[in-house]
Amino acid sequence: MTTQHDISRQWTTRARHGLLSALPADKLLPDGQPTYVASWIYVFGVATVSALVMVIATGCVLAIYGPTWWHVSSIGHFVNSLHLWSVEVFFFAMIVHLWGKFFMAAWRGGRALTWMTGGVTFLTSIGAGLTGYVSQTNFDAQWIATQAKDGINSTGIGSVFNLLDLGQMLMWHIVLLPLAAVALTGLHVLMVRVKGVVPPFATETEHHHG
Repeated sequence: MTTQHDISRQWTTRARHGLLSALPADKLLPDGQPTYVASWIYVFGVATVSALVMVIATGCVLAIYGPTWWHVSSIGHFVNSLHLWSVEVFFFAMIVHLWGKFFMAAWRGGRALTWMTGGVTFLTSIGAGLTGYVSQTNFDAQWIATQAKDGINSTGIGSVFNLLDLGQMLMWHIVLLPLAAVALTGLHVLMVRVKGVVPPFATETEHHHG
């Protein structure tokens, strides 16, 4: 017979209690935010996530029809253009958000890991962008791959990350790196929910003195 004590020791019970303690419903889906959240720097954060959704959506369409579809189809060219400009918006918004939070010292108040997940997401996205460029199946992709391979080989990872291997680069671009980027973005957003949005310096100073 299972007792209440036995149930409380189960890993599922401990995990549920830990999750609910760290992320209650009012934090996961809040219906209000501090007034200082009404700032353009957070708009760029939301724009980054929105652009990522569009990148994944258009990338799925391109994956269905293959990497050469957009060369011979006007619709494919349109979808590929949407994919490209979504990536441009994604990087622009993310860089503005990243630097803005840097100058706001967003790691204050135990938020260092939140800041680091954002930085790692940015680095992962650079890899996704590079593999996307070399997966275009055109002369531009060949040029980028041949020019970048020596730099990659000098790091010692050329044996497992071969820019001249289209199949390998395509798999990195449409599977591994997107999974990492989406997982890191989700983790980043969850950590923002757990720790809350970092207050401005003036607000934090007033709180300490009060």
